[in-house]
Amino acid sequence: MAGILMIAGWTALAGPARADGKLNAKYVLTVGGVELGRGSITVAAGDQAYEISGSARVTGVLRAVSSGKGVAASRGTISGGKLVPKVYALNAEADGKAETARLAMASGALKEMEVEPPLKPAADRVPIEQSVLQNILDPMSGAFVYVPGTGDMLSAAACARSVPVFDGRQRYDLALTYQRTEAVKVAGYAGSAVVCSVRYQPVAGHRPSRYTVKYMTENKDISVWLVPIAGTRLMAPFRVSVATMIGTALLEATSLETEVKANTVPVNAPR
Repeated sequence: MAGILMIAGWTALAGPARADGKLNAKYVLTVGGVELGRGSITVAAGDQAYEISGSARVTGVLRAVSSGKGVAASRGTISGGKLVPKVYALNAEADGKAETARLAMASGALKEMEVEPPLKPAADRVPIEQSVLQNILDPMSGAFVYVPGTGDMLSAAACARSVPVFDGRQRYDLALTYQRTEAVKVAGYAGSAVVCSVRYQPVAGHRPSRYTVKYMTENKDISVWLVPIAGTRLMAPFRVSVATMIGTALLEATSLETEVKANTVPVNAPR
């Protein structure tokens, strides 16, 4: 969901956040059963604030022909029954080429942005207007689902949403629909997961004439498995499956440890 994790810090937000729940997860990326990458994610969340950080690197057979690594982070508040990101940062490198993104948001709207390299002009590219940059989530925040209220998180309610994502280059929606609930097990977690089908819906920044855009827009074989983070109303991706032109891409947890944290701890934006 929202890409394969990568990003480093930005300016810190003042003050600690109460971390009622914490997640430490490790993932492996395979395509057609062949390992291509590994990553990890850490989440600390309370009633009013959250922080997500992650890293990823190229592994497996792909290392013979390519190199890549990255770090990413997002921090924000929880308000009105949803995540409201404040800052997002990405630092990534692939085959010696660097990519960075810095987004600052207020009340869900984009306020400042730095992206390198800049998006290349193209006659058929859908322009990104300020009107579509309201009530947005960054890719890291968009990978997690907040289920408001006090009801069962492991229900169809987890999938009843459209996730509005902006990564600094493209604005797109991820429309989730409930499929089923099934048992999953991995180091650190054994329990139920809610399975949602996902549809990619480009909004702006994309080029409609490109085959990859058409393929993903028409792709009906995308799904995400969500599991709860203890002590929070947040659900984390356990598995993401995407049909691609070269085989099924599968991002799957190899370990997933989640625990309740009763103490107030500092949750600082990455530097």
